[in-house]
Amino acid sequence: MTSEGGPEHAQNEAALTQEERRKYSPLSVKQKSQRGQTALGGRKVDYHLQRSKPKGLLTCSNQDKEMKLEEPHGIGPFYFFGGTNGAEIVCSYCDNRGWRRIYSKHREDFRLKWCETKSLANYSNFREGKHLVYQIPNNKILTTKIGLLSSLREFERVSCKVKYSHGHRRLKMEEFIPITFRLDVKDEREVFFSHFAQQEGKTGVKNTERCMWICKPTGLNQGRGIFLLKNQQDVAKLRLKLQSLEDSQADRRTPHCQTQAHIVQRYIQKPLLLNDRKFDVRSYLLIACTAPYMVFFRHGYVRLTCDVYDPRSKNLSAHLTNQYMQKKNPLYSQLKEDTVWSMESFNTYVNDKFQVAKGLPRDWVLGAFAKRMQQIMTQCFFAVKAKLDQRLGFFDLIGCDFMVDEDFKVWLLEMNCNPALHTNCEVLKEVIPRTVVETLDLTLELFNKCRLRKKTFPLASQQDFVLLYNDALKHVCSQRNNSSEFYKKMVDKNHRTEPRRHKDGTEGIKGAGSPPDNPLTEVTATVTLPLHPNTSMDECLKNCQEEDHITSSQTESKQLQCCDRLTATDDGKQPKT
Repeated sequence: MTSEGGPEHAQNEAALTQEERRKYSPLSVKQKSQRGQTALGGRKVDYHLQRSKPKGLLTCSNQDKEMKLEEPHGIGPFYFFGGTNGAEIVCSYCDNRGWRRIYSKHREDFRLKWCETKSLANYSNFREGKHLVYQIPNNKILTTKIGLLSSLREFERVSCKVKYSHGHRRLKMEEFIPITFRLDVKDEREVFFSHFAQQEGKTGVKNTERCMWICKPTGLNQGRGIFLLKNQQDVAKLRLKLQSLEDSQADRRTPHCQTQAHIVQRYIQKPLLLNDRKFDVRSYLLIACTAPYMVFFRHGYVRLTCDVYDPRSKNLSAHLTNQYMQKKNPLYSQLKEDTVWSMESFNTYVNDKFQVAKGLPRDWVLGAFAKRMQQIMTQCFFAVKAKLDQRLGFFDLIGCDFMVDEDFKVWLLEMNCNPALHTNCEVLKEVIPRTVVETLDLTLELFNKCRLRKKTFPLASQQDFVLLYNDALKHVCSQRNNSSEFYKKMVDKNHRTEPRRHKDGTEGIKGAGSPPDNPLTEVTATVTLPLHPNTSMDECLKNCQEEDHITSSQTESKQLQCCDRLTATDDGKQPKT
């Protein structure tokens, strides 16, 4: 699987000299991106990241082949950065904290390891509770197309058997995922071919674009390997190609050739347009801690195409909005600043153009749309919650891509590991560094509090991220109940039937970090507590904690109920009519 940083980044491990790194800071990325060169030892070298040597020794440039960066030793803390995606921001962050960079991935004396690729070497020396490592090892169950599809299908199959109490609802996949088929499964592939033929017969020759489908490789991104299926001829070619690959593998003519599995997904034919151009929205899911789980949401930015949208266009850059594809447009250099919008600009545009015409609530983008994205992301997390590697020290920042159709229905397109952290336009220079810095701040704060068993909240570093899921309360209660022999004896002695109350956990969460819509609720044996009508999400948890005579388990149950009530009443899917 290749991360979103791109193949050229995933294969190389970047390095910056000590003198260069001191010049970088998250607050001056804008100015530094304008520099083409920097001085090094009296000579000028190109300002870019260099390829790494196999053993971690890096050359600085063609002029300085003899100069090698030596591994630092002695007193740390040390950090390792592998790759180029986000190198300036992450290295600057660590350098400003007084950390020293190491270049060998095999060393064990690091505090933080930030890698683009999930090779065995990056995890073999991981020590739980001592090391911080970017990217959860098995995140592919969430960040590949087949992985996410399979996880959501299994979750839906299991959760549909659970009876939820009144007001609780779980999203059906069809509500936020376009119809999708796996092409690596023969039976499923045949169902798609039959389905396509039926749809084309209904729409007729003049309307074949209405049954258009998009085919994507499961583990690639940046638009690589994507193609459209517009008619029966395109499907027939695909069918022959897949059959040929299957036959060649069966005949062992290509025993070592492993083809990239694909999915095929219904194309969203009538997307909402901004100035007649197609767009999608990049948001962030941060799993800042896995033991216990602490999951956050953050707004990102809007990505638009350079060209006016035409569903009949054969140019992929008219259908795919990512920067990698848009750079292929000859006018990109002139239009690039208009291919990325801030969420505030998007919100203003929707207010001006659609609030009255579509009967939308004011600030739909920052309100109902944000809630819907959070609801979908939470459900995706719950689908893999029990399967992800849960060891203290793993964390992940995942890029989630959403699309809105002309009926203002929100669709999840995909989730990407190692999301692009480039800052090649003004909006990205504002969003990306703040996102990365707060990601590291939150992760470090939670890591240290968990290691030292300190009270989790309030989170001093929380600013733009919104808390989606907090497993800290249950984790702390379980840890205390199970670890204290004295407590166990006291329980037996006094015949207690209820768990002890604890003041820590969710107490003291500030408003920006209160858990928003949680579409799921776990069935518990706790009593049903009254909900608080006419309360906001920020007030919901606070009201729960102010009730008298509530145990820790009841508080958690009530937190879920409050969030579910908000989900059921306002899903943000459709505008008012």
